[in-house]
Amino acid sequence: MPSPQKALIALVCILMFAGALWMILPRPPPLDGISFSQRVYDRNGRLLRISLTSDEKYRIETPFEKISPDLVKAALLYEDQHYWEYPGVNPLALGRAAIRWCSGGAKRGGASTITMQLARMRYGIRSRTPSGKLMQIYRALQLTRHYSKKEILTAYFNLAPYGKNIEGVGAASLIYFDKSARHLSLHEAVALSVIPQNPTRRTLRVNEENPAVKRATDRLYARLGRSDSDFQARSRPMPAFLAPHFTTRLLREYPTRNAISSTLDLDMQRLLERRIAAYVESNRRLGIVNAAAMLVDSSRMEVIAQVGSAGFFNSTIHGQVDGTRSRRSPGSTLKPFIYALAMEQGLIHPLTMLKDAPSSFGGYNPENFDGEFVGPIKAADALARSRNIPAVGLDARLAHPTLYEFLKRGGVALPRSAAFYGLALPLGGGEVTMEELVRLYSAIANGGRLRPLSRTVPHQEIPGTRLFSPESAFLTLQMLGQVPRPGLGEPAGNDAVFWKTGTSHGFRDAWAVAVFDHYVMAVWVGNFDGKRNPAFIGRTCAGPLLFQMIDGVRHGGSTRVERVMPPAGSNLQEVEFCAVSGQLPTVACPHRVAGWFIPGISPITACEVHREVFVDDQSGLRLSVDDGSRALHREVYEFWPSNLLSLFERAGLPRRTPPPFLPGQIETAGRSGKAPSILSPLNHHSYSVRLGTTEAITLSAQAESDVARLYWFVGKTFLGAVSSREALHWRPTGGPGEQTISVLDDHGRSSSCSVVLD
Repeated sequence: MPSPQKALIALVCILMFAGALWMILPRPPPLDGISFSQRVYDRNGRLLRISLTSDEKYRIETPFEKISPDLVKAALLYEDQHYWEYPGVNPLALGRAAIRWCSGGAKRGGASTITMQLARMRYGIRSRTPSGKLMQIYRALQLTRHYSKKEILTAYFNLAPYGKNIEGVGAASLIYFDKSARHLSLHEAVALSVIPQNPTRRTLRVNEENPAVKRATDRLYARLGRSDSDFQARSRPMPAFLAPHFTTRLLREYPTRNAISSTLDLDMQRLLERRIAAYVESNRRLGIVNAAAMLVDSSRMEVIAQVGSAGFFNSTIHGQVDGTRSRRSPGSTLKPFIYALAMEQGLIHPLTMLKDAPSSFGGYNPENFDGEFVGPIKAADALARSRNIPAVGLDARLAHPTLYEFLKRGGVALPRSAAFYGLALPLGGGEVTMEELVRLYSAIANGGRLRPLSRTVPHQEIPGTRLFSPESAFLTLQMLGQVPRPGLGEPAGNDAVFWKTGTSHGFRDAWAVAVFDHYVMAVWVGNFDGKRNPAFIGRTCAGPLLFQMIDGVRHGGSTRVERVMPPAGSNLQEVEFCAVSGQLPTVACPHRVAGWFIPGISPITACEVHREVFVDDQSGLRLSVDDGSRALHREVYEFWPSNLLSLFERAGLPRRTPPPFLPGQIETAGRSGKAPSILSPLNHHSYSVRLGTTEAITLSAQAESDVARLYWFVGKTFLGAVSSREALHWRPTGGPGEQTISVLDDHGRSSSCSVVLD
């Protein structure tokens, strides 16, 4: 038997060895390498989705400061009430457990501390065997050596099992109670604190209380000296999986971000989803089973709602395909950009007369959707009625940029050359995505400026790229406002909705896109497999769904109807036009309409269609002059070019053409009365004007007493209209050189002069 001195020396050596071992134990990071779930929230902080971790768990990283103190108190009281008092293991509890085990008693004696539980969870230790228990103790000592009590407790609360595949209080609080761990009530905290001890039996149930949880919480309430106040621990349904296409994209784009705050508005998202579901259900008899929609705040370019299909989990319609990103034929939805470019390039203004007649463009012979032709038609009407031939005719005249160049610059991924698409491009000959369409229509709403879409907040405001001028954007918007609302004869612009439809060749895709208030919305109806359906017509299929959604958005009170006004500082003027010819009216024009044009760019001339002629009272035939020898009267008739007149006749639209001349009469050129006399500027006079200043040249003329309006031109460029008693102030924008100034009165009489700018 060793002497007491030797025993003491041995004990000291053991303690020194244990101390040295304690000091050199490796530092095991408690949460390094642990996979955590990602969460996506809507713009108001509501949970849209919580993803599974790499090991198929719901686990949300939660710092200690964001855990309810009630939960900490309840968990320690239930699991380890002496947690703060010993270094990772409880020697007394271990001793009692060892005695019971050696005596053949219960295998479990409550010896596991929270630190030991963390060691078991973190390192996958099987603690039911003696060797496993020793390893658990060793790891618990490691953790205690290198980490504070607070850090260990934090790791425990992030890894503790709470039933099913839920781990950690962050995920348990969010899934069971739809709140963060910080905001748990005492009763919710008590319910969660008893689950880790037996997560299989004590999982919270949906719509009913788990008796095993009730028994455990009753014991804990007794130790707390509190009552459960009839609280029933129930779970809400399992994790949200809202806006699935939208959230899937965000999770893919931000794989390392645990919490993603998105631009999506859950109320708007649900509105669009409900409208699509109801529309599909009510039109299923027509073979309509799928649709997609997108709502964007065009002022901030934020995606407010995105519905990729009529049913994400519906495999019969390939519901997991995202219709907002699928490339489809856009039908006629690209036509507005042809008109915007044509106005930008000075080819037309909204009231310019175009031809809707059989035409051939280098061997390409387009047809209208209805197979008919309406003859001469104003540009605004041609767009509103989606006539194909006028659009193709304008597309053939575009240059720098062409429609193809414009779309490429606008971010549309056209994989083939311009020659491949040819003049079929404006009729849906290429493919676009809904996202690309929404961006292009947002450019119309934003004065011609293309900006990227945003799906997360906060985000940086990006100025974007100028695609066309604010003036062209405004005029295009006005033209889109003339498209009638489905089922009504009145233009949708009366309700401040500016929209366009599209139908792909073969009836495979039906589209409708609208600019309204501060939103842009797009709707697509079709089949992802490309199956055709005669019901897939943009106006009658996608249009009604679009307006149901617009009405729902407005009914929700998130927006208000506002009249669209010209952008501040824009180069736009509103004048009277002849309602028939779309040109500047003369006194002979019986009907007039107000319209906008771009001074210096829009092609404006005086109306040559309406003319007043002498008509013989007896014969009803035309006279060239009033020589006083016959009783006659004056009448206004329409003088159309022969090609346009034949188009009217083919379209069944008779015009009021003049009668033939009385035998012996001949047509005389010119008009009676004196042409306006230019008073300023002086003919052949030099003017010194510094470009970029406010200096201007005054344009004034003397006109006959029967003249009401004067129209001023520089070369062929229309400057503006004034009354016959007013002057117009012209600020030259070109360089030095000779310029021809012309004035035209409302009788069609004109005069001109030349000036030299230096």
